[in-house]
Amino acid sequence: MKQAGKAAIVAMVLVACARCTAGEAQNTPQPYKLGMFQEGARTFVGMVVGDSLVVDLTRANVNAPATLHELIARWDQPTADRLGRLAGEAQRERPSFAFQLSAVKVLVPISDPDAILMAARNYAEHANEMAQAGRTAGTTSVIDEKVRSGIPGLWVRQQNDQRPNPYLFPKLKSSLVADGIPIVLPPGRTRIDYECELVAVIGKTAKRVSVDRALDYVFGYMAMTDVSDREDRLDERYGSDWLISKSYDTFGPSGPFIVPAQFVGDPQNLAVKYTLNGNVMQDSSTALMVHTVRDLISYASNISTLAPGDLIGTGTPGGVGEGRVPPVYLKVGDTSVCTIEKIGSLTNPVQSFRVPSTE
Repeated sequence: MKQAGKAAIVAMVLVACARCTAGEAQNTPQPYKLGMFQEGARTFVGMVVGDSLVVDLTRANVNAPATLHELIARWDQPTADRLGRLAGEAQRERPSFAFQLSAVKVLVPISDPDAILMAARNYAEHANEMAQAGRTAGTTSVIDEKVRSGIPGLWVRQQNDQRPNPYLFPKLKSSLVADGIPIVLPPGRTRIDYECELVAVIGKTAKRVSVDRALDYVFGYMAMTDVSDREDRLDERYGSDWLISKSYDTFGPSGPFIVPAQFVGDPQNLAVKYTLNGNVMQDSSTALMVHTVRDLISYASNISTLAPGDLIGTGTPGGVGEGRVPPVYLKVGDTSVCTIEKIGSLTNPVQSFRVPSTE
């Protein structure tokens, strides 16, 4: 074959490959995040593309409902495909129903979950630091004979599993606030602490699901700063008072957005970092959880039927304020930043309680 002929064939192959690659790129879903936003007096469910552009889904001809909670409840593969295509189009050419993120107000992604269940002491380092602070007996040592069988009817302990049993507590939805909203210190309470953690968002009804299948029920993930009152009741009546500890108004900064599970991948391989006034206080990984996201969802679903939009907090790593010497508690003027890899950062100022005006 003549040299010119060979060159022509090579050129044709290169063009074909380029077209094939371009086609694959267009068909590959553009990563995106989902959230709730406000423009003027109007709220809408939106899709964040490239961390800077917000696409108003209620105006994007994708049959989107008014809230993200509703969107998750009716989620299916065609919806995922439509949004994937829309994200790619929005990235290439900004549509008229898109805004700069800085031009809209970010709201709590899900303000009305049926359940918020949070894992207690689900990182060994955090459990140990709390024990050293006198808050608990050790919870990460080899299990004792009393729990060799797990929790009858709820948690089956596998042979040679030396972990403590999982522990979940409820948190009130009235504690949820968005990125940028102040954490308000309750009057008279002086030991308010921070806990940065990954939250799994349930995508479909889950009842007594197996550990192996548990991630099939996850829609996506977000971050939460699980703010904690370490003073509790002080009278120790009935043991720990989780209501006082966890559920004041503003004690659940959440979001800033929900990232669909397909764009997160392995939830046990994400960096977790918390800074207070720019100082790194927590720097860890979800790989260090005692009980995985799978474990927690399976366990929770054996207690209560989980619904789309329910939130499962996965615990916080070591480095909380109560575990430091001397302790470090939130104070007026602080800036709290909880960052989860692939999810984003929650930034919340800290302010004092103000008595509501009667005017």
